[in-house]
Amino acid sequence: MTKSNDNDAESKLSTRLDKWLWAARFYKTRAIAKQMIDGGKVFYNGQRSKSGKTVALGDRITIRQGFEEKQVIVKVLADKRRDAAFAQTLYEETLESIETREKNSLARKQGILLSPASDTKPDKKQRRQIRHLKERI
Repeated sequence: MTKSNDNDAESKLSTRLDKWLWAARFYKTRAIAKQMIDGGKVFYNGQRSKSGKTVALGDRITIRQGFEEKQVIVKVLADKRRDAAFAQTLYEETLESIETREKNSLARKQGILLSPASDTKPDKKQRRQIRHLKERI
């Protein structure tokens, strides 16, 4: 029985990167977390790493999701997925990351306001005019 207790103690001291990202609810499945790590979307202490990398307290993880890039600091280790309130206690997002995400979000919103999309599709006459303009160029 001591061996199983030792294994439990070791698992609480260390967690795989893909398991931690899944437990912190950054990704829906561990398979997706592994794909993102292998694809270079996740940086561990500023460097690319493998999905089996051991996560430690105080480490900085950079996560790219769509247009956003989050920098988080590991506060608690977990290898089991629980509710969202618990997941938010596992990490702390840096102030620089929050400011950058807000600036980028505002820039995207302003860009959309400057070039609004049409509410309807172009009709047959408008499509012909568009095609004619494209052919002249």
